[in-house]
Amino acid sequence: MASFEEIDEARKLLELPEAASMNEIKEAYRQMAFRHHPDVQGGGQPYDEMMKEINRAYRLLKDYCEHYRYTFSEEDVNRAYPVESYRKRYVNGWFQGP
Repeated sequence: MASFEEIDEARKLLELPEAASMNEIKEAYRQMAFRHHPDVQGGGQPYDEMMKEINRAYRLLKDYCEHYRYTFSEEDVNRAYPVESYRKRYVNGWFQGP
């Protein structure tokens, strides 16, 4: 289990905003790994250490997300898929009165 400070540091290392999806976390990891990978950069201690930090940050955020409890309430589903919520409210009910 990690502290808020560790999670926040990992998020910042991967250059993520305070809210990110798992896909955004994966993409940020891929970009950082490509940018700092020792094989791409010609090797050396600084790149080895940076890659270790990037891997650690990704594992930490991934673990946090895997243990996060999702909610499936209508309100939270509508927040996750706002277009569907708007469609249901305005398109499907367009001709119905209040």
